[in-house]
Amino acid sequence: MAKLRGLVLAGVLGAVLFTASPALASPAFAPAARPVAVTVTVAHASAPAPAQTQPPGPVLDPSQTDKANSEKTKNKLIAGLVAVVLLAIVIWGRRVRSKKAKKS
Repeated sequence: MAKLRGLVLAGVLGAVLFTASPALASPAFAPAARPVAVTVTVAHASAPAPAQTQPPGPVLDPSQTDKANSEKTKNKLIAGLVAVVLLAIVIWGRRVRSKKAKKS
């Protein structure tokens, strides 16, 4: 039971640290800000932009898209099958361990 509590505590702590936002600098620790003068100049284009002859964006080939989707589906099925096998191994191992504990 102590191992389980430790694992849960480590998992919660890891999740909190993983999702925590970075600390914002407080004014007490930040260096003094100095005012800075900024000038912005804008140049106007004298020549008009050429007309686009091609539509923007990539051209997708439907046969390649279907092939990519089928490969992705196959990979997901394989990953799901591996997850189910590993879960079955864990459940079987716990059952065997509990039977040994009951005998002794």
